[in-house]
Amino acid sequence: MRPARRGMRLELVLTLVALAVLLNAAFDTMRLAAEHAGLYAIHAAQEPPIQEIVRLRGQVETLAGETALLADSGNAGARAVVEEMQRQGVTLHPPSGGK
Repeated sequence: MRPARRGMRLELVLTLVALAVLLNAAFDTMRLAAEHAGLYAIHAAQEPPIQEIVRLRGQVETLAGETALLADSGNAGARAVVEEMQRQGVTLHPPSGGK
């Protein structure tokens, strides 16, 4: 009877270990799913400001390019702006296609 009891005890221990591993995997999966959902929400919340920044950057680049064109064509006010920007370390270039 003793060997049978030892086999049942070993079976119980293995069952408990397997159950603990399964519960740990389930817990980790739920935690990672919640973390993924949180990261997705953060990413989605950042999208509108990024789109706004891209739009504003395009407008600033257009304005800077047009100012550089005016300066190249001899406009004194535009030349003063370009010179001031160069003093601050910013170089304004005309658009690559030209006008």
